[in-house]
Amino acid sequence: MTLSIDVTGLTKRYGGRAVVDNLSIQLETGRICGFLGPNGSGKTTTIRMLCGLLTPDSGAGTCLGLDLIREAAQIKRQVGYMTQRFGLYEDLTIRENLDFVARMFELPQRKQTVNQTLERLQLTDRQHQLAAALSGGWKQRLALAACLLHEPRLLLLDEPTAGVDPKARRDFWDEIHRLAAAGITVLVSTHYMDEAARCHELMYIANGHVLTRGTQTSIVERAGLAVWSIAGANLEALVAPIKALPGVLSVSAFGNTLHVAGEDQALLQASLAPYRARPDLQLSPSQADLEDVFISLMDKAKDSPQGVAA
Repeated sequence: MTLSIDVTGLTKRYGGRAVVDNLSIQLETGRICGFLGPNGSGKTTTIRMLCGLLTPDSGAGTCLGLDLIREAAQIKRQVGYMTQRFGLYEDLTIRENLDFVARMFELPQRKQTVNQTLERLQLTDRQHQLAAALSGGWKQRLALAACLLHEPRLLLLDEPTAGVDPKARRDFWDEIHRLAAAGITVLVSTHYMDEAARCHELMYIANGHVLTRGTQTSIVERAGLAVWSIAGANLEALVAPIKALPGVLSVSAFGNTLHVAGEDQALLQASLAPYRARPDLQLSPSQADLEDVFISLMDKAKDSPQGVAA
């Protein structure tokens, strides 16, 4: 097994507070790892440390076989980093943006490389269009093209599909899987559970700490959640009182039902007993899924005395 990322004890502080605290990540080459967590949990700070944009206050390890601290400059040249916000020039065309990035990386045969990238990301027909005129999905594709120009071995994608329509998101993820199959390692932060399900493995971070990690199946099984589904009328009025019951970790609406999750099946069932007796409600046991697990983890993180990382 070859590890593209192998770091331990990664820590970054701002104003005396640890926004990433003793974080360890090991990621195998050619794998897609979903990086999940609430806003402000430390995901972006971690990504920036991994690609050499931020220097950790403590911790050590390697990224692409290079020392995270001493060889940060070399790491930058082998990593493609896609930021949350579109970071290219909106007053330049698609081709001009890519040509600019190619110049920054001092790529040989620049024109040929840009042409190949345009074709690879199906941007050739739009190459003379201004970036400002592109939809969210096409901007996303341009940003990914810019990340791939220098043929990186590792992609770090920070919420790359925020605000993008479902078709564009699906096309994006098809491309990510093609890249992983070609041996590129991908660490991607996302809030979308359908995207998380497309990752080979997942890592959930809150308050700068990893709370759980593994495959989708292993995370759900390890959480050991008991889940009940409640159907009926006026369900919104039930959320607050049910959430206050003993043994209830989370209550969330899914369409016309409520999902109620807890860690103790017997306690949860006893707490819901009065609702089972109501003729206007239908209660039935349900299977926990990623959304149930992560909502529960988010609720736990909110109650953590450590506060929320930036």
